[in-house]
Amino acid sequence: MPTIRDAAQSAAGILSAVLMLSAPGAAVAADALDWASLPLPAIDGGTLAPDAFRGKAVLLVNTASQCGYTGQYEGLQKLWAGRRDRGLVVLGVPSNEFGGQEPGSNAQVASFCELNYGVDFPLMEKQSITGPQAHPLYRWAAAATGPQGVPRWNFHKILIGRDGRLVEWFGSSVTPESATLTAAVDKALAQPSAKP
Repeated sequence: MPTIRDAAQSAAGILSAVLMLSAPGAAVAADALDWASLPLPAIDGGTLAPDAFRGKAVLLVNTASQCGYTGQYEGLQKLWAGRRDRGLVVLGVPSNEFGGQEPGSNAQVASFCELNYGVDFPLMEKQSITGPQAHPLYRWAAAATGPQGVPRWNFHKILIGRDGRLVEWFGSSVTPESATLTAAVDKALAQPSAKP
C-alpha cells in the first residue's frame, strides 16, 4: 500500500516533468553540432558547404509554400539580410510533412521563394524533418530539445549558436520580426565563435 511519502514523491516527479515540458526553448544537454558530418543537399542540386555554417549563428526553419505562415519568408529574408554580415545564417528546409503544403519539386520551391519573397538565404532540398526518416540535422535537434522542441508544423524555428549547440526554439506562430526571436538571435550573435 502506497504511503503518503510515496504519493508526495510521485506528485513531485509529475510536477517536475510538467514544468520541464512547459518550459519552451529549454535545451537539454547535447553534443555540439558538427556541420561537416551532415549531408547538406542544396535545393539547386548542389551541396551547401559546411564552412558556410561553422562558427555562425544558424536559424533553422522548416518551410512550406502553401501554408498560412508562408508569408514569414519575407521576415526571414529581412532577418538574414540585416544580420548576415554579423554572422547569422538562415537555413530553410522545405518539407511536405505538415498538411502536404510543400507539394512542388525542388525547382518549383526555389522559384517560388525567389520570385515571391526575394529569398537568397540557403535552402536545402525538400526533407523529412520528424521521425526516424528525419534529416540528421533534425534528429540532432530533437535530441537537443527533447520531444517538446520537435517541429509540429511549418515554420518552426531552431536557433543554433556559433559553438554548434542548440540555443532555443520557437513555434510556428513566432514571427521572424518578433522581439523574442530577434533578441535571441542578437544574443547568439554576440557570442564568440568556437575555436576550430
